[in-house]
Amino acid sequence: MSTTKKFAVTTLAAALGVSTLAACGGSGDEESSTGSKSKTVTLVSHDSFAASDAVLKAFTKETGYTVKVLKSGDAGAALNQEILTKGSPRGDVFFGVDNTLLSRALDNDLFTRYEAKGLDNVPAALQLDGDKHRVTPIDTGDICVNYDKKYFADKKLAPPKSFDDLAEPAYKNLLVTENAGNSSPGLGFLLGTVAQYGDDGWQGYWKKLKNNGVKVVDSWEQAYNEEFSGSAGGKKAKADRPLVVSYASSPPVEVLYAEPQPKEAPTGVATGTCFRQTEFAGLLKGAENEAGGKALIDFLIGKKFQEDMPLNMFVNPVIKDAKLPELFTEHGVVIDKPHTVAPDKIADNREQWVKSWSSLVLK
Repeated sequence: MSTTKKFAVTTLAAALGVSTLAACGGSGDEESSTGSKSKTVTLVSHDSFAASDAVLKAFTKETGYTVKVLKSGDAGAALNQEILTKGSPRGDVFFGVDNTLLSRALDNDLFTRYEAKGLDNVPAALQLDGDKHRVTPIDTGDICVNYDKKYFADKKLAPPKSFDDLAEPAYKNLLVTENAGNSSPGLGFLLGTVAQYGDDGWQGYWKKLKNNGVKVVDSWEQAYNEEFSGSAGGKKAKADRPLVVSYASSPPVEVLYAEPQPKEAPTGVATGTCFRQTEFAGLLKGAENEAGGKALIDFLIGKKFQEDMPLNMFVNPVIKDAKLPELFTEHGVVIDKPHTVAPDKIADNREQWVKSWSSLVLK
């Protein structure tokens, strides 16, 4: 979930930078039970990776490896750094490349083939690399416009439901989105408009959005926590944009971290603006701890981690038998018909779409 997916909103609770998330086992130079000299396995990710300490300690107990997480900004920025260091990667596993950026990662030959244990419990439709197994699906989510319920109630204005609505005069100067060139939610939102309006219509739509005062910022965190009036961070910053590109699973976050917890989420989802995102993990070519990396990928699609994700990264599990927490299902929104774009079409057109979008919107 570009992505994302996530899920970016967990930066409310997760630390930034390099952090050791599990610390069981011996020193990093000792021989592990799997034969690697290092007992540390490094996961390179976007800033939104988060997992419960108990779950990561379970991984350490099962495998002897300690997980170190190297966070590298938004998904696009993190991927760019791996491309620059390919062959001499900064870690063993990369998590967070999504279907919008997947072809870029594969074209740059970043990953070593590995067919994860438990992959037969993941729907084939999510395995976008087919039988090459360079990446493993980890989560799904829907990139959607979120709205501040209080703002629209106070204004006695119906919140938008569709892409078309966002270009209407009633919503002028209300929307903030992320830069499609370096943010996976921003790119997902762009791709949603491509799916909706087609190759011949999406640019005209973005001209309307620009004329209607859409604001573009660099990252999801800036958009959601600094510009969006419906978020906890936005309230503190006196943000003035009641519409933001985020996720269908963002509303549960506003419930989980509120004190006291409200009975109803203060934010809603414009269900006609959603684009389906799938996030992947891959074993980096040149990884120092390849055995540990394989064990970590197996764990990421295991039941412990998959059932831990919804209230840590606010994304959906990919395995068929994972159970979802009540808070996640009660306050999240299920998108029955998200917009999608075929992976090969994204691969063929992404760079030109982003270039055209930048010329239209940023200049």
